[in-house]
Amino acid sequence: MASKNPPHWDLTNVYPSLASPQYAADFSKLKNLLTEQERFLAEKVKLVDASSADALIAETASVLIDRFNQILLVAGTMRSYLESFISTDSYNKEAQKKLSEYELVSVKTDQVFMQARAWLGKVADKLPAAIKANEMVKAHAFFVKEAAEQSKYLMSTPEETLASELNLSGANGWEKLQGTVTSQLSVDFELDGKMQKLPMPALINLRSHPDENVRRRGYEAENQAWPTVKEPLASAMNGIKGEVNTLNRHRGRKDALHSSIDIARLDRETLETMLEAMHDSFPMFRKYFKAKAARFGVNQLQWWNIFAPSGESKTSFSFDEAKDFILTHFEGFSPDLSNFARHAVDCNWIDAEQRDGKRGGAFCMDVPGVGECRILCNFDGSLDQVSTLAHELGHGFHNDCMVKAGKTELQKNTPMTLAETASIMCETIVTSAALKLVKNPQEELAILETQLIGDAQVIVDIYSRYLFEKEVFERREKSELSADELCEIMENAQKATYGDGLDEKYLQKWMWTWKPHYYSAGLSFYNYPYAFGLLFATGLYAIYQQRGSAFVADYKSLLASTGEGTAAELAMRFGIDLRQKSFWQGSLKVIEDRVNRYCEIK
Repeated sequence: MASKNPPHWDLTNVYPSLASPQYAADFSKLKNLLTEQERFLAEKVKLVDASSADALIAETASVLIDRFNQILLVAGTMRSYLESFISTDSYNKEAQKKLSEYELVSVKTDQVFMQARAWLGKVADKLPAAIKANEMVKAHAFFVKEAAEQSKYLMSTPEETLASELNLSGANGWEKLQGTVTSQLSVDFELDGKMQKLPMPALINLRSHPDENVRRRGYEAENQAWPTVKEPLASAMNGIKGEVNTLNRHRGRKDALHSSIDIARLDRETLETMLEAMHDSFPMFRKYFKAKAARFGVNQLQWWNIFAPSGESKTSFSFDEAKDFILTHFEGFSPDLSNFARHAVDCNWIDAEQRDGKRGGAFCMDVPGVGECRILCNFDGSLDQVSTLAHELGHGFHNDCMVKAGKTELQKNTPMTLAETASIMCETIVTSAALKLVKNPQEELAILETQLIGDAQVIVDIYSRYLFEKEVFERREKSELSADELCEIMENAQKATYGDGLDEKYLQKWMWTWKPHYYSAGLSFYNYPYAFGLLFATGLYAIYQQRGSAFVADYKSLLASTGEGTAAELAMRFGIDLRQKSFWQGSLKVIEDRVNRYCEIK
């Protein structure tokens, strides 16, 4: 695909338009599927209990599973299609209305899943026999066992039904408000000799601009813009965290982290072991921050220089140059990976242009009805954005492995911890291969800088986000938090993690405003899975370096199975014990080697 400008994605093969008969037909189909599942649960399933015959329990579970896969296929396709409009154009009123209509219907999805989980919990003792007796149940053994276990944390059926309905006007509404406010906020900013109106994602991307004056002015502009919207965003944060605390208390959860680690398919010991290893690595990262500060003639790094490029390398890529750069290095790992990425670009699966109304950040969403994915990023030509594009293509390849393996929607349900495996592996592939091609130390420095910026964000900054969210949840139990209090918590978290590596006069207390992860009621503590993904993928990459191409088949098999096991179970396929601090230390040692080399280059 030859283009001068970053591309927009195309979803016309999913539905021709929001007003198309095909979209309307699927909407009707979803409503019918949910009604049928409700009827089946009310009329058939409630008559089957632990005293029923094994064969009847197995057949009942089989029907539930088959229908859930159908529901998720249609609902997931519609959701992704609607999000393709909302995420790229928050001014699109038609899409907003369609999304609201969809959510009013799809709230039943949560309700029927809740009822099914409750029933599986009641027949838990009979599930081993059901798994043996029925091929459909056997193929979804992990789902039924996990659902039965999690049923312990359900309120009564009427309470869960009410909670899911109120979510539409509660946490879900607050989440939409944050997305709308941050995507529509823009600032007047002088860039390239002319005054421009920059949307906030574009302003945030100036953090990696080669000119320090631009980076600093961007930082100052952010600090002037965010206070203008701090009150609605603080209200959104309070509404979401308050709702999560209330529901966790009524569901018998120990704390907000309890549900998060269950969703992540981790145990608390594994998380604490990983966090301890991360904490121990802070001195190493502070060494990097100070070395970087020295390059700017200061003792401590200011926030606007955290993402600053270093070295002498091409600082700007066209989208086509970025594509070629990624494809070349993916090819060295696996032709399957390279072919997938090429197909994604050629078929217009990527929306990369920065523009008003488009949300910041980047993500990859699967579109199950067509067995594809779509990738959003805000491409600005920087090496960092090339890395981001490789990251999101990794997510897409992960989904492609599951699709090609014939996995159902329930089997594809991957936790965030393992969802980051392929994406971070792809970042590692691109940067590691690029390092081997450098012609001089300054080129090497530029690539190392990009790597270490990402490493520091995923280890140090994400730890600060973990501390921030933990304290917000704890303090929200007692009262609402003002915007100033949220800023204070964020700033203290940054001091605790970055330490003397950063100048305390120039931190970024407004980080809580624009990170959408904090505004998801269903995914509290969204951030630590990225650290898991980085360190797990780094460990896997070390195994790849030992085994070479023989590793790839096992790796693809792992990706295809991430919805069917805990993180610990899947890691053991490669002999990795996640409860051993030594594993995490080994991955961090790889990053330490990068830091040491970075400090050596003059």
